[in-house]
Amino acid sequence: MKNLHLKNLRLLDPSRRFDGPAEILVENGRVREVVEGRTSGTPEGFEAADLGGLCAAPAFVDVHVHFRDPGQTYKEDIESGSKAAAAGGFGTVCCMANTRPVNDSVSITRYIQDRARLVDLVNVRPIGAVTVGLEGKKLAEIGSMVAAGAVAISDDGRCVMDAALFRRALEYARGFGIPVITHAEDECLCGEGSMNEGALSTRLGVRGRPAVGENVMTYRDTKLAELTGARLHVAHVTTAQAVKIIREAKDRGVAVTAETTPHNLVLDERAVIGYNTNAKMNPPLRTLLDQAALREAVRDGTIDCIATDHAPHSRDEKARDFDLAPPGVIGLETAFPVVMKLVHGGELTLLRAVELLTSGPAKAIGLDCGTLKPGAPADIVVFDPGEEYRIDAKTFQSKSRNCPFDGWDVKGRVKALYREGRKVW
Repeated sequence: MKNLHLKNLRLLDPSRRFDGPAEILVENGRVREVVEGRTSGTPEGFEAADLGGLCAAPAFVDVHVHFRDPGQTYKEDIESGSKAAAAGGFGTVCCMANTRPVNDSVSITRYIQDRARLVDLVNVRPIGAVTVGLEGKKLAEIGSMVAAGAVAISDDGRCVMDAALFRRALEYARGFGIPVITHAEDECLCGEGSMNEGALSTRLGVRGRPAVGENVMTYRDTKLAELTGARLHVAHVTTAQAVKIIREAKDRGVAVTAETTPHNLVLDERAVIGYNTNAKMNPPLRTLLDQAALREAVRDGTIDCIATDHAPHSRDEKARDFDLAPPGVIGLETAFPVVMKLVHGGELTLLRAVELLTSGPAKAIGLDCGTLKPGAPADIVVFDPGEEYRIDAKTFQSKSRNCPFDGWDVKGRVKALYREGRKVW
């Protein structure tokens, strides 16, 4: 490993509430020292790297991705997903369990980690299933998966409808010191809906998924977290009422954290007009009022972090009729410029935006990343917050192209990623 002296940069490290000129000394893959301001020279044994006034921050952290490996590698695999993550500035990603076979056992947890080590681009952390096969009937091998490296458990993509079973999952997870990540949608209420239920779904003749399906399950799960004392993380929050429920739970002292996605912050249900399958999500895009509540929640801290819910699908799958096309969009390579729209629009400070992508998600799940404190791994993203360009999905590292932002003009580009002091992008 090279010992590096990163100089001529603006450092944003929300874990230390720092935003200003600084220099970073990287030794043996870890941060040796952060020097505020400027220094006169490079220490002996270090190689200088002049960043030309660009911004540097802890590498981004995404606690919600789907890499489709094992089982559906034609959509994405750990190598292509890692490349997409690196291109987007993410040094750590957490893979959901809905692979084929499901990550409900030690063997799949270890497989994901072994493949990630071979690729050796970003840190890939597995999330184990709550229930065997995501079927919602029997708890998976939670303790064994945690021992093998799982950082959380989730049946994401499906809701654990059995409240007693979900309570037991929370109790088990509390014993192992990990959070349970809930996909909070009542399947009985939401059924086979393909978009937000409302006047627009009626006009388009598309079956809807009502907001109340998310609201009632968010309420149930926060109450169960309160009962058990366990850590709950609410995935991909989309509704104003769910935000209110989470805010009130936090005020009561419940150990609940929450995420929303870049697409829910800048898109609303109108994006599906024309039966655009690249705007079909699960949970769906909601109304402008819901979007406004989400933006307020990321400002005031009710929502702790932004996660992409990176969900690759093939072109043929997304070309089906709207009701038949699978939900989900890719997001690793567009998350930063999309979030920067809120910064340039004056709704977020740059430091808060970086916090939502770094220390926020790391703290929510309990990961040892998202900071550049001395001794931390030297996982560093370099970016230009003002560079203007047009998103072109054809240039993505991901295998899939189901991106709702293709062709958008944006401002803010990732320029480089260091992992343990080694430039990987």
